[in-house]
Amino acid sequence: MDFSSLKSDTRFLEKVVEFCERVEREQIDNIMAAAELMANAVAKDELIHVYGGGGHTCLCMAEMFFRAGGLACINAIMDIGISPFNQSLKYLELERTVNYGRSIVRYYAPKKDEVFIIFHNIGINAATIDAALEAKACGVKLIAVSSREWQSLPSDHPIRHPSKKNLFDLADICIDDYDPIGDAVITMEGLDTPICPISGIVDFYIVHRLEMETVRKLIARGIDPPIWRSANAPKGDEYNAQYVKRYFSRIKNL
Repeated sequence: MDFSSLKSDTRFLEKVVEFCERVEREQIDNIMAAAELMANAVAKDELIHVYGGGGHTCLCMAEMFFRAGGLACINAIMDIGISPFNQSLKYLELERTVNYGRSIVRYYAPKKDEVFIIFHNIGINAATIDAALEAKACGVKLIAVSSREWQSLPSDHPIRHPSKKNLFDLADICIDDYDPIGDAVITMEGLDTPICPISGIVDFYIVHRLEMETVRKLIARGIDPPIWRSANAPKGDEYNAQYVKRYFSRIKNL
């Protein structure tokens, strides 16, 4: 078959633009408030802790950590067990296991008043809620990126944390990514299962908007933001050495 003769299907592109523009239009106040907390943390030479509540939302944490053009003070609270780099059925069970999220946060030990960001588009599972509860017990300022639509699932839904709490119930600042239940947003004729999940791209957009506004605020205060350069660019390693020295003893995964 000559695929070059087929008309380009731009529906997913249109969906990505639609969702990102909605975030920009309706969540900008929350993004700015979160960026203010992040800028305050950088100004005080504090770490910004980032956690993914399981599955592909862990990739948002990876997108912020040791990333060219990203903040060097990000403390990625990584756990392979609930990430997509574990066997799929295993991580699915672990992200539904009560107290697993608490143990992860306890290991990284965030301090009182530090900034703690949780990504989980569903926002009701055990690994997310337990992490949020433990982080709040540490006294952090909690920023949550999730979907209110997913959090509207019934209280008896089997993946819910026993407390029945939603992530947005616990956060100080809530950023809605508008992820629809089921995540996938494109239907194809002849297939009854939707394809093309939207949450990853939208959450990555939110990640970089938070970074942009944090950096903008720091520059306005006359503070030089700690930003990684690409280690693969000329003299990248030499430039980054200052931040490796500054954070190596403080960021467990560096």
